[in-house]
Amino acid sequence: MPQTADDLDAVAVRTWCSLALDALGREREAIDAINVYPVADGDTGTNLYLTVESAAAAVEAVFAAHETGTSVPSTADAVRAMAHGALIGARGNSGTILAQLLRGMAEVLAEGAGAGRLSLALTRAAASAREAVAHPVEGTVLTVAAAAAAAAAERPADGAGAPAVVRAAYEGARTALDATPGQLAVLGRAGVVDAGGRGLVAVLGALVEAVSGRAPERAYEAPTAPPPAAAVAGVAGDCSAGDGPQDGPAFEVIYLLEAGDQAVERLRTRLDGLGDSLVVVGGDGLWNVHVHVDDAGAAVEAGVEAGRPYRIRITHFAADRLHARPEPAQRAVVVVVPGDGLGGLCAEAGATTVLARPGEPPASGELVDAIRRAHAREVVLLPNDGDLRHTAAAAAEQARAEGIRVALIPTRAAVQGIAALAVHEPDRSFDEDVVAMTAAAGATRYAELAVAERQSWTMAGICQAGDILGLIDGDVAVIGEDVPETARKVLDRMLAAGGELVTLVLGEDVPDTLADRLEEHVREGYLAVDTVVYRGGHQCAPLLIGVE
Repeated sequence: MPQTADDLDAVAVRTWCSLALDALGREREAIDAINVYPVADGDTGTNLYLTVESAAAAVEAVFAAHETGTSVPSTADAVRAMAHGALIGARGNSGTILAQLLRGMAEVLAEGAGAGRLSLALTRAAASAREAVAHPVEGTVLTVAAAAAAAAAERPADGAGAPAVVRAAYEGARTALDATPGQLAVLGRAGVVDAGGRGLVAVLGALVEAVSGRAPERAYEAPTAPPPAAAVAGVAGDCSAGDGPQDGPAFEVIYLLEAGDQAVERLRTRLDGLGDSLVVVGGDGLWNVHVHVDDAGAAVEAGVEAGRPYRIRITHFAADRLHARPEPAQRAVVVVVPGDGLGGLCAEAGATTVLARPGEPPASGELVDAIRRAHAREVVLLPNDGDLRHTAAAAAEQARAEGIRVALIPTRAAVQGIAALAVHEPDRSFDEDVVAMTAAAGATRYAELAVAERQSWTMAGICQAGDILGLIDGDVAVIGEDVPETARKVLDRMLAAGGELVTLVLGEDVPDTLADRLEEHVREGYLAVDTVVYRGGHQCAPLLIGVE
C-alpha cells in the first residue's frame, strides 16, 4: 500500500494507474448504465476502462525498461508514459477527454510533483480538456474536472501536502458530480449523474489512495439500481436543443493522427462542420480525433488531408442509439490483424477485427471490447500471434464471465487466421465449426520476412544488420540479401513438405511485381499449387506467407 508522500513519484503514478483501472473495472457496468449524453450508447464506463488500461500498460512498460538496473523511472518519465498511453488508447468521447486531462496534468507534473504542482496540474488539466472540446457543455465531465481543480486550488499548499490537495480535488469533483442533473436537462429527466464525470470521480479517488495510502472516506455511492434501459432510451429520444442529439449523426469516428498544429486547426474547423461531439486531443505531432458524423468517409478523408490517420475506428450508432442493443447473433468471429489491409479483408468476411499496430499489441480489454461489439452469443477468437496467447485467454475468460460462449483458437500468424476464417460456417454447430477452423489453422504453415536490426546468431547462422531473414514457424530458416530471393528460398523449403495453396500477404511498401514473380515461381515449380495474394497494408513484416 502506498505511503503518504508530499510528492507524486513514479511509483505513486504506477499505483494510481493500477488503482484507477481497478476502480473503473468495478464501476464499468454501472457507468455504462447511466450513459445518456451525448449519445445513450451505454459504453462510457467501458471506454474509460480501456483508456486507463492503455495508460497503465504504458507506465508498466517504462518500469519494465528499468528492470535490469537498480533505479526506477523518474516522475517525468512515468507521467509522460501515462499520458501517451491514454492518448493512443483513448476510446469514445469520455476516454478522449480523460486522455487530455491526463496530458494536461503530465505537462505540469513532469516539472515537479509536490502539493502546489498537483494543484496547478489539475488546473491545467481542466483547462486543456475544455479547449479540446469544440462546444463545451456544462453538467458534463468538463464541469466536474473544473470543480476538482478549483477545490484543489483553494486548499493551501503550505503544510497540507499532496494527500490533502488531492482529497480536496476529489471532494470538489464529487460535489460537482451530484449537481450535474440540475445542469444538464437530459440527466435530470433520466435521474442520473453524468457518466463521464462519475468515471473521473473514480479516477480521482484512486489518486487519493495512491498518495495517501487510504481510499477516500466518502466513496461515491451509486444508485441502488441503474435506470431501466427503456427509461433511458425514452429520455435520450426526448433531448431538447443543447441537451444532446435526438436524431443525431449516424457514426462515431475515432483515429490517431500524425500531423502538425496548423493542419490540426484546419481539421478542427472542417470536422466541426461535418458533425458534433468533436474532441481533438494531443500535441507534439500526435493527436487523437473523435467526432460524430453522418459521413464517416468525409471525416477520415479530412484526417488524410491533415496528416496520417491510423487506428481508424468507425462505429454505427443505429444499433446502439437510445440504449437499445441489437438482438445478439448466434455466432461471430473476432480476429486480430497486423495491418489495415487484412482488417478490411476479414471485415468483408463478416469478422470483427482488432488492429495490432507494429510494437503495439492489443490489450485484453480491447479484445473483450471487440467480443462485446460482435453482439453474438458464440464467438470464435483468433489472436493470430503466439505472444498474445495469455492476453487472448484472459479476454476469453472475461467474456465467458459475461455469459458469452467463447472458443479461443490459438492461431500464431495472420495466415492461419485467414485459413480458419475461410472455412467458417455459422450455420453448423458451434463445436463443429470450431473443430473445422482449428484444423484449417493447424494445417497452415506460416512464414514471414523480416529485416535484421543487428548482428546476431540464428538457427540459420550469423546474420548482419540489414540482412533479410526468412522465418518459418517462428524460427529463422533463411538469411538472404534481398526480399525476392529470400522469399523464393522460403517458399521452396515450405513446399518441399507438400502443399496445395500458397497465401501471400504483401506489406505496404512492397511492390505488386514481387507477388507476380513469386506466383510465377510457384506456378513453374509446383504445378498443383495455387497462389492467392492479399495486400496487408501497414504491417511490420514486408511479406507474410502461408502454405496449406
